[in-house]
Amino acid sequence: MSFFGLPTDRMIVMGILNVTPDSFADGGRFNSTDTAVARALEMIDEGVDIIDIGGESTRPGAERISGIEEQSRVLPVIKALSKYGVIISIDTKQADTARKAIEYGAHIVNDVSAGLADPQMLASVAALACPFIAMHSRGNSQEMGSLAVYKSVVKEVVFELSQRVDEALAAGITAQNLILDPGLGFAKEADHNWELLNNLDEIKKIGFPVLIGASRKRFLSMATSAQSPDDREEATIALTALIANQGIWGVRVHSVKPHRDAIAVARHMA
Repeated sequence: MSFFGLPTDRMIVMGILNVTPDSFADGGRFNSTDTAVARALEMIDEGVDIIDIGGESTRPGAERISGIEEQSRVLPVIKALSKYGVIISIDTKQADTARKAIEYGAHIVNDVSAGLADPQMLASVAALACPFIAMHSRGNSQEMGSLAVYKSVVKEVVFELSQRVDEALAAGITAQNLILDPGLGFAKEADHNWELLNNLDEIKKIGFPVLIGASRKRFLSMATSAQSPDDREEATIALTALIANQGIWGVRVHSVKPHRDAIAVARHMA
């Protein structure tokens, strides 16, 4: 499935741009319009396919912010970047922010709650007629840790994502505009994340493009001695290479060039 002329012969790279003071991996690094735009231009030079702009941290324990505050962070960045022709996704759980972001030049709505956090989200996205990334999660940032209880994480994530698909379609979002994300790290312990990664075919069987967001997350420390988010970058690159030939639509990552290179190398190993 192709969106906005994105490549269909390789896994796409979505670059993370957190315009926040408190995101887990890069909070505060790009917490102004100027620094965020400068970082986005670096990603464009490195060959990013989509820039995912977020103004509210979704790390475990993060506090919610108002739509006004979220929009004050992201809309000037989206407006500034719209003239460069890059594809932009807005990472938000708030329908009003999604609507305004698309008006300012964004193209895709990426909702880590898959529409559960705001009852207006699905209808708003349907009216916008834009692609919608629906991610699996349970609860809000404060409670998700206590909800990471599964008898079979793969079966339950597939079931719950399928429910979100049904709700999205019922709201008027077209099947051609749906992308799914299993939500690594969201209401999931490390073992749950690894089990999902080892069973990506089950997620793909739902029938929609799949986005994987593992970048620098804590569960990667199970496989390495790296503890800080920055130190987990190499592990993230390794994971990108390992899934590049598995029919996954895209990866959401903090760096761009190393992942583009990993995907390029993996294509020669197919």
